Amino acid sequence: MLGPLRTWRDESELVFGSLQQRTVLGVLLLQANRPLSRERLIDAIWGEDQPTYALNLLQKHISGLRRVLEPERSPRSPSELLSWTDTGYLLTVPPGRLDLHVFETEVERARAARLAGDLRSAAKALHDALRLWRGPVCEGLASPLLDAERDRIGERQIDVVEERIDVELALGDHLELVSELRALVADHPLRERLRVLLMLALYRSGRQAEALSAFHEAREHLMDELGVEPGPALRRVHGQILVADPALTGAAPQPVQTVRRLPVPAQLPYGLAHFAGRHAELDRLDALCLDERAGGRAVVINAIGGMAGVGKTTLAVHWAHRVRDRFPDGQLYVNLRGFDPGGSAMEPAEAIRGFLDAFAVPPQRVPISVEGQAALYRSLLADQRVLIILDNARNAEQVRPLLPGTPTCLVLVTSRDQLSGLVVAEGAQPMTVDLLSAAEARQLLAQRLGEERVRAEEEAVGEIVTLCARLPLALAIVAARAATNPRFPLALLAGELREAKGGLDAFRTADQSTDIRSVFSWSLRRLSDPAQRLFILLGLHPGPDTGTYAAASLADTPLLETGSAMAELAAAHLLTEHAPGRFVLHDLLRAYSSELARATRTGAELRAATSRMLDHYLQSAFLADRLINPLRDPLLLAPPGQGVTPISITAHDQAMEWFAAEHAVLLAAVEQAHDEGYDLHGWQLAWTLSTYLDRRGHWQDLAATHRTALASALRSGDPAAQALAHRGIARAYARLDRYEEAHRHLLSALALFEEAGDQAGQAYAHRSLASLLEPQGRDLEALDHAQRALDLYRRVDHKAGLADALNAVGWFHARVGDHRQGLACCREALALHEELDDEGGQAETWDSLGYAYHHLGDHEQAVACYHRALDLYRKIGDRYNEAATLSHLGDTHHATGRGEAAERVWRSALTILTEIGHGEAEQIAGRLSGRTDLAHHA
Repeated sequence: MLGPLRTWRDESELVFGSLQQRTVLGVLLLQANRPLSRERLIDAIWGEDQPTYALNLLQKHISGLRRVLEPERSPRSPSELLSWTDTGYLLTVPPGRLDLHVFETEVERARAARLAGDLRSAAKALHDALRLWRGPVCEGLASPLLDAERDRIGERQIDVVEERIDVELALGDHLELVSELRALVADHPLRERLRVLLMLALYRSGRQAEALSAFHEAREHLMDELGVEPGPALRRVHGQILVADPALTGAAPQPVQTVRRLPVPAQLPYGLAHFAGRHAELDRLDALCLDERAGGRAVVINAIGGMAGVGKTTLAVHWAHRVRDRFPDGQLYVNLRGFDPGGSAMEPAEAIRGFLDAFAVPPQRVPISVEGQAALYRSLLADQRVLIILDNARNAEQVRPLLPGTPTCLVLVTSRDQLSGLVVAEGAQPMTVDLLSAAEARQLLAQRLGEERVRAEEEAVGEIVTLCARLPLALAIVAARAATNPRFPLALLAGELREAKGGLDAFRTADQSTDIRSVFSWSLRRLSDPAQRLFILLGLHPGPDTGTYAAASLADTPLLETGSAMAELAAAHLLTEHAPGRFVLHDLLRAYSSELARATRTGAELRAATSRMLDHYLQSAFLADRLINPLRDPLLLAPPGQGVTPISITAHDQAMEWFAAEHAVLLAAVEQAHDEGYDLHGWQLAWTLSTYLDRRGHWQDLAATHRTALASALRSGDPAAQALAHRGIARAYARLDRYEEAHRHLLSALALFEEAGDQAGQAYAHRSLASLLEPQGRDLEALDHAQRALDLYRRVDHKAGLADALNAVGWFHARVGDHRQGLACCREALALHEELDDEGGQAETWDSLGYAYHHLGDHEQAVACYHRALDLYRKIGDRYNEAATLSHLGDTHHATGRGEAAERVWRSALTILTEIGHGEAEQIAGRLSGRTDLAHHA
């Protein structure tokens, strides 16, 4: 790939078909060993210029690639190299077979050697890495992904060249490097690091005057091309050469390493007080720490497998608590819900976002793209000693994006799946957890019930162990029953267990001793009627966990009674309280609950319970949304139905905390509502989530929920609901810089609002269209849409909308040069925003006023306005708009000749935009480098 794309099988070079087919191969190779969905693959190949039959063309190219890659494979047999997984196409490339991967491996080997002080080996490895390059990446092929990666990887090559020269200077090879460095500087005149290395090579070759001349040449070039002085590194080396600093005769200066102070997450769940056996497994896990401490180059991964209920999670968590002091930088834990009966396995992106939250990454700093979030996650873990437990994984594809990139971390994965792909590709060490031995099972019961009680009824204990099939989950349920009834003879409990028949289908065998359903049913029968009824209905809940209010609505019972029932279920190990007030059903127990619900309740009863539960979430989310966005036009929501218990909160912070706790449940509830035909609940619930998801930066979730809402609205034939769903999708796509798609959805929303005669809805759509047109430089069209929004809001006397539209009209008047008219509109908008106590609206308007004053030449007034805007944006935590205002403030400082002040605030804006992954960072970087015409901005 490092040059024209060429492929070999053994000694024979493969010949592919069309240029487009080679492009598809290039894209797949860039994502080698990672699944790529059809949608992402199509976007990576064609971008916005997708042909009409893109999917058909893609499948044709995939088939052609398979024929070339595996000519002896039968058309009916699955491909081993280019396979289809449940998450997309996967091109499997063994280690060492792709030059790009070999390049990265050699670079890492060089860095390890350099850290160990072996500079000769480091230099050789870097030379080996650079010899692999034959030209630009996939030279001659073009696609959006290939073009972007070609530039990125090309920059990486130059970085490695600089690193190699740095090492060779440290080895004293300065004489041989001067001519090479002169050529590199000529090819890359703006890379200051190359000029630093050239100055060092000249100085160490006894050519001090030429070294000083090289600095002056660099300074002249930077001033002529960019209008900036040399950076700190160039100036520092220049000063050292002037005074003949002895330090310059040593190794080339290394980049300054900053110390990151990260929070130390401690996410391990509670460890069980009673843990029995597993000595061999614990010894193997202890050996992992020895392997990790030995300083290996790869991440140590252990894949713990076994049947459900066998104690995989218990083992992992117990061992993690034993060794957590060996991981001083933190312990991360996530339940990936891989085998959730409801099918709601956690997406890797959701898990990554949870880990970023654990490191206290502000939402505004979280990159927009999932890839960016994963890269940030790996960066945070770099060189950190962190233990990571990935619990209940569905498959290797779900796990791979969550693996760190540093060998200082250790990963435990638990799964019912064998995770063979993780073992083969990532070198995970498999460990199968089997049933407890009879002795270990007895020890477990003795720990729970006391040695004296167990010794007194050894025969009954042996029968219990046998009937529980030595399965830890079943034994725990029996032990809980016995512990809560200390006067019951164990022989009686064994007899009751023996008489219970039936079993979960997943555990159906010829041997009744392995039938866990009998254990569950026996335990359930001993509970109170309210607890039994609640357990049966909990199988209707989408998961992954639930609180008391939702359970009360599901069961149509008072809160106090529901709380007692949930405590009873938790005491019997039929529920787990994994966090205060948050309860989880084990996978098998959830399946059992669902079976009982279908078997013991009528269809009408099940629908009534599901409706109450969804109504709880809808009513609660609506209340929480009103607390965090009180000026938003509310839905006309029906009152809570009989038996529905909404949450009771009164403050903004409480609402945000509730949304955060229920985030995953609410997303699952939207999907469940659509899947089961509760269309009204589905689209209304999505609407209530939009403010929270937007403010927290969960824009992918915002898009997904509103796409589901749109499907529900279309099925129900509700045009008003369709308009709101289109509007929500557009909001998400606009945040994700998918402007064309956002534009299409806004036009759809506008047409529906016009058909319904909803003038406020039309106004909102026009205001949003204006915002979309601005980054495309279509300010006159944007002004027209903003004016239409203003006129419509005036007609319906909509104060909040009127204030927003007045500011928008003022802003776009200023953008097209009518600055005084812009001032007049914005002053009127500011008065309305202040009357409404809308701090976000006030901040936007102060920014607009600053822009107008700036262009009228009243720069001091502009500065004052911008500072008012900045204070408000920082108060409400709006990082993106804070950066936009800092950019405008820098323009004003520059226009008044305050260059240092301008650079300072531009750099602050650049920092924010870089942290949140916004594309406007490039514009600010352009201003700082002098590539953008600063007079245009002034």
